[in-house]
Amino acid sequence: MDATPRLGEQACFALYTASRAVIGLYRPMLDRLGLTYPQFLVLMALWEADGRTVTALGDALQLDSGTVSPLLKRLEAAGFVERRRGSTSSGGDERRVTVHLTESGAELERRGCEITQVVGTASGMSYEDLIALRDKLNEFTEAIRTRENATD
Repeated sequence: MDATPRLGEQACFALYTASRAVIGLYRPMLDRLGLTYPQFLVLMALWEADGRTVTALGDALQLDSGTVSPLLKRLEAAGFVERRRGSTSSGGDERRVTVHLTESGAELERRGCEITQVVGTASGMSYEDLIALRDKLNEFTEAIRTRENATD
């Protein structure tokens, strides 16, 4: 007979607590910028490639448009991004919305880089170990998603 699963032995619990710890470390720094962690992720995606469509942002963040849209509305209200609809007069699709950094949003990139370095330092892990951890987590996520899609 199998033993009852122990909480501390579960990979899912370790992932959950690690995520909460990282977000908790980010929170006071992001609070000073007026950002939540998900909003920070949107900005990071735009710092990589400004002018993404809402769909492309959702894909990059692995979020659906129903989750991305409220984040964008709050970022726009804060003056960090602007959404632009395609113009039918120039042959574009008015349903297509692209998201662009404002000057204020672009200026946050330097501070964003400083914030991400804090987590690396706080972990006490080498850069190489952090990269290996990231790669393992990405493999884990892909395996779970593959399994999840196979059961749909």
